[in-house]
Parts: sequence; C-alpha cells; structure tokens
Amino acid sequence: MANIGEVFGAASAIVKGMGVTMKEMMSPTVTENYPDEPPKLQERYRGVHVLQRDENGLEKCVACFLCAAACPANCIYIEAAENTETVRISGGERYAKVYNIDYNRCIFCGYCVEACPTDAITHGHGFEVASYNTSTLIKRKEDMLAPVPPGVRPPVIQETAEASGH
Repeated sequence: MANIGEVFGAASAIVKGMGVTMKEMMSPTVTENYPDEPPKLQERYRGVHVLQRDENGLEKCVACFLCAAACPANCIYIEAAENTETVRISGGERYAKVYNIDYNRCIFCGYCVEACPTDAITHGHGFEVASYNTSTLIKRKEDMLAPVPPGVRPPVIQETAEASGH
C-alpha cells in the first residue's frame, strides 16, 4: 500500500499542473496574420544565408574556405578566382567565383557564420525555402548576395562600362 505522503505529493503535482493549464487557457490567444502581415521574428533567428557586401559595394567574401571547412553537413561549395586590376569583385586578393549552399543538407547551425573572418556570410530572416523540387534548394551566390548599398555603383557594372569605353 502506498504511503499517504506519496499520495498527497502526487495529487498536489496534478493540481499544480492543472493550475498551469487553466491559467494558459484563460490567457488571450496570440495570432499572427502571416500572409497579410509580415512575420515577427526574433533578432537571433537563423534564416536563409546572405552574402554581405562592404560599404563600397564589393563582396566581403575572400574565398578562404573556412565556412566550408566548418560546415558539419558539408553543404557549402566554393570555387575561388583571383581579383585583377581591371576586375575587382572583393576587397581581398581572391573572391568566390562560385558559392553554393545546398539547403537539402543545411542544418542552419551557424558554424559557417562563426568561422567567417570577414563577416561575409550571415543568417538573414528569410524562411520561405520549401520546395517540391530539390534542385531549387541549391542556392547560388547570385541568390544570396546582398543588394548593392544605395548610391554605390556595383563593381561589375563599373567594369563593363570601362570596357565598353563609356
């Protein structure tokens, strides 16, 4: 036969749990009207990656491969290319000619963001990446690149304008 103290302890635990349930039942419901209003995400939310630019519009990524090395899911693929005097894509000697992230494999752990010495890759607040076609979940550099800051000419446009003589 059970001890009287154990019975009262179990009963008090049930009453305490039901009290929490009743309190939550009486509180107002919070509903977000997502398609009609923008979602309210926390600042620390880890969404789709963004490749950042510096204040001059150059890409911050210098193709050091540290993000790919830190990735436990092995979902980052980079090909490096050299900057030249006429073609300057990033502030360093090299830039990422190809930068792909396979979101079929990405676990949004943030190790790539922590490993980047130039703060070139960050987590944005984008979250709508679901797809029935897995080939659309491989995001290329062009998909992730941040827009050029206002008032700055992008480096690629400067290069083509100089090459055409304008």
